[in-house]
Amino acid sequence: MAHKKAGGSTNNGRDSNPNMLGVKKYGGEAVISGNIIIRQRGTKVHPGTGVKMGKDHTIYAVQEGKVQFATYSKTKKIVSVI
Repeated sequence: MAHKKAGGSTNNGRDSNPNMLGVKKYGGEAVISGNIIIRQRGTKVHPGTGVKMGKDHTIYAVQEGKVQFATYSKTKKIVSVI
């Protein structure tokens, strides 16, 4: 009689859900109040004028205008809405 060998278990087959992080609105783009500009883990980019940071470090616009990215010091980046 034909038999199949028993199928073994595997340690693979798991994957985490994507986080959808990154820049959502780029420099020069128009935004309205409440638009998310950057979703990040930690403060890779700091908030400037016209933006605020949520508790998960998401930077969002609090006024209408255009997004502007800048650098202050050698390592710190800042995003503002002008």
